[in-house]
Amino acid sequence: MRMSLIVASLLVPALFLSACNTTKGVGRDIKSVGKTIERAAD
Repeated sequence: MRMSLIVASLLVPALFLSACNTTKGVGRDIKSVGKTIERAAD
């Protein structure tokens, strides 16, 4: 659980800084972050 919070706290700002200008691109970025957090939780 703690690792998930650390990963999320690092990736969320990166997501907003590097997000694509389109809604579709942002959706893909969010999905990618979600998958990364799930892998870290396992």
